[in-house]
Amino acid sequence: MGLIVNKPAADLKLGDVLDRLSDVDMDDITGLGVHVGGPVETERGFVLHSAEYRSVMKTTDIAQGVAVTVTLDILEDIARGKGPRQAMLMLGYAGWDAGQLEGEIAQNGWLTCPCDTDILFTLPDARKWEAALTSIGVDPLGLSATAGRA
Repeated sequence: MGLIVNKPAADLKLGDVLDRLSDVDMDDITGLGVHVGGPVETERGFVLHSAEYRSVMKTTDIAQGVAVTVTLDILEDIARGKGPRQAMLMLGYAGWDAGQLEGEIAQNGWLTCPCDTDILFTLPDARKWEAALTSIGVDPLGLSATAGRA
């Protein structure tokens, strides 16, 4: 599975989500947007966050300095000011059958790069794609819409 990290959900904020899920007061919640994490199970939430935060229920480390939590307590902790230093809320995810993603990567359908918390949490969404490409030495202007092998 994967999460899209640069596609904000239009006009949806954390407070909107929490109003539906929790009785925690959301008056002080501003700024943390909601992202479209992918087209699968779009009602399911994921919080991608800095790894210093640990849910009392379940947090999974996914890369150096990055973790994911899928339980409601992280949203309530964020609302109370006790959540992770950096976080992104996603609704939905991208998914593949066994071996499908590996096959797409082998066919040059995807470029991969190491996780960079600055790109992930600091850059505006509109700059993340270009920054990720640049981090692996790819000039976005040099990309072609035609697939092939070099």
